[in-house]
Amino acid sequence: MTDIEQLQKFIDESKNIVFFGGAGVSTASGIPDFRSPNGLYAQNYGNKAPEYILSSTCWKRERELFYKFYFDKILMNGQKIEPNIIHKKLAELESIGKLKAIITQNIDTLHQDAGSKNVYQVHGTTLTNHCIRQGCNKEYSIKDLFERKNEDGIPVCDCGSAIKPDVTLYEEKLPSDAWENSVKALKNADMLIIAGTSLVVYPAASLLNYFHGDKLVILNLQETEADSMADLVIHKDMKDVFEKIIVR
Repeated sequence: MTDIEQLQKFIDESKNIVFFGGAGVSTASGIPDFRSPNGLYAQNYGNKAPEYILSSTCWKRERELFYKFYFDKILMNGQKIEPNIIHKKLAELESIGKLKAIITQNIDTLHQDAGSKNVYQVHGTTLTNHCIRQGCNKEYSIKDLFERKNEDGIPVCDCGSAIKPDVTLYEEKLPSDAWENSVKALKNADMLIIAGTSLVVYPAASLLNYFHGDKLVILNLQETEADSMADLVIHKDMKDVFEKIIVR
């Protein structure tokens, strides 16, 4: 039995699947990852590392730099990005009741764009943005961000305060609702598929500890620290793997 056939067998036999994904899930859609040779962490932006630019400290001290990077590298200057076969197959698995939740470290909206409903974004989301002024907290869309830039390139609310994306920056706590929902989903799962993540980012990687189901599958081009724990490990291009999966 090939590894793809084994994965298909696991999916067919499972009734409560949870998918835990990282940046590798979205690279097939053209979104750069963080740690590959061509990823965001390999780039210097104005001689500042992405880890700093995407930090709470940079947001507070160098907001113009933060937004220049955010619009260019995270929102890709408004370029339309489409869900790939991975997002689409996961949405199909959810639609037939097999996949109960998607836990993602990604901040893009591709899972939702593909039709998935139960998506828990443990690092926040680009989908929504809020005014930072206490008492205002007005919500804005991604489109609004582009339309509300001031002369410094910073999106501004009607009240005059800056608008901040609902993404989790370095030095910030993870969103509690997404974390709690993820833990609950993992505790109830009979199968966990981990894909496109190196499992080196904490505390998100520690979510694996809450899974006590029957089948653990890891899909990643490189080895991960959890490979030895898995029932099935596939070191292949995820897009090629999901193209062969039959939803039934």
